[in-house]
Amino acid sequence: MASPAPVYYRQNRLKQLRAFCHAAVTGSISEAAEKLFLSQPTVSLQIQALERELETTLFERRGPRISLTPEGEILLKLASPLVEGMDKLHETFATQRGLMETGELSIAAGESTILYLLPEPLKQFIAAHPGIQIKLQNVTGGRDGLSRLRSDEADFAVGAMPEVPDDIIYQPLVTFTPTLITPPDHPLAGKDKIRLSDIAPYRLILPPPHFTTWRMVDLVFRQHNLSFKAGLEAGGWEVIKKYVEMGMGIAIVTDVCLTGNEPITRFRLDEYFPRRTYGIVLRKGKYLSPQAALLIRTLKHYYGVAG
Repeated sequence: MASPAPVYYRQNRLKQLRAFCHAAVTGSISEAAEKLFLSQPTVSLQIQALERELETTLFERRGPRISLTPEGEILLKLASPLVEGMDKLHETFATQRGLMETGELSIAAGESTILYLLPEPLKQFIAAHPGIQIKLQNVTGGRDGLSRLRSDEADFAVGAMPEVPDDIIYQPLVTFTPTLITPPDHPLAGKDKIRLSDIAPYRLILPPPHFTTWRMVDLVFRQHNLSFKAGLEAGGWEVIKKYVEMGMGIAIVTDVCLTGNEPITRFRLDEYFPRRTYGIVLRKGKYLSPQAALLIRTLKHYYGVAG
C-alpha cells in the first residue's frame, strides 16, 4: 500500500492543480511556467507531486510537447472549475457584492416607528448602501403589519409585538417607558409623583380604540377599579403631543415619541403600565434577502443589540 502524500503536497494542492491545468491547456511545461511566472522545474515538480499523490500518470511526454492521458483528461474536467473558481474568486465576490448593493426592500411599520425609531439607522444604511431602494409601508397597527408579512408584501416589519403568534419571529430592539404628559400649567404638573387615581378626573387625549395604547389604558384602569375620561380621540403621537401643548387635555404615551424639547411636563408611569418594546418582526420560514439581512444588522448595531 502506498504511503500517503506528504502534508506539504496536500497543503499545496491548489498550486499543483493550477500547474497541471495550465500545462494541459498549453500542451507545454515551459508555456505553463511562463503563464504562472514560475520556473519550468518548479512546474514539473508540482505536476510530478500530483501524479505521485494520485498514483497515476497525467501526461504523455513527446519531446517538448505533452498530451493528456485518459486519467489526465478526467482530472482536467474535475480540476478546471476548481482552479478557475479560485483564480476568479475576487472578481466573483465583487460581482456578487455588487448585486447585494442593489435591489429593493419593503418594511412594514407604524407611524410612530417610522417617525421615531427608523430615521437615524435608515440614514446610516442609505449612506452605506445607496443602491438599495427602501419602501416604508405605513401600517395601522400590528395586525396590518402581520398581514403584510404573511402575504409577502413586506420583507420584515418593525414595531411593538405584545403577543407573538406561532408563525412569527420577534427580535426586540429597544424598550420605552409609559409616560403621562401634561401642559406645564396643568394641576398635575406640580406634583412630585403621579398616582393612577390622580389621572382619573382629567380628560385624556387617546388614540382610537383599536390601537394598543387605548386598550392598555382601559385595561389598567379597570384593574385598579378606576374609570378614565376620554376627552379627545386623535391618531398619531405628534398630534396628541400638539393638543396636550395647547392645553386640550393630558395623555399617556410611550416616551419613544418624546424628544425632551416639547413644552410639556412628563411623569413615568411604569409602576402601572408595562414598558413597550419595539423590535424586528419576521415570518417564520420566509427567505431573508441579503439586503434585508444588511438592514437588520444595521438596526441591531444602532440599538446595541447583539446578533
